[in-house]
Amino acid sequence: MLRWALVFLVVALIAGALGFYGLEGMSMQIAWILFVVFLILAVVSFVFGGLRGRGVPPV
Repeated sequence: MLRWALVFLVVALIAGALGFYGLEGMSMQIAWILFVVFLILAVVSFVFGGLRGRGVPPV
């Protein structure tokens, strides 16, 4: 997902440099949404992975 966010960011930068402002704005919004979703999923994964790793110590 992070890869797709970077791809849309590059597309937005190229489109902005060439003057395609509608395409640039849309690509930046898609890249931002994908990046935020990636961050949320990463935090959830870290939290649940950390919780799952703890168990009752053997007696």
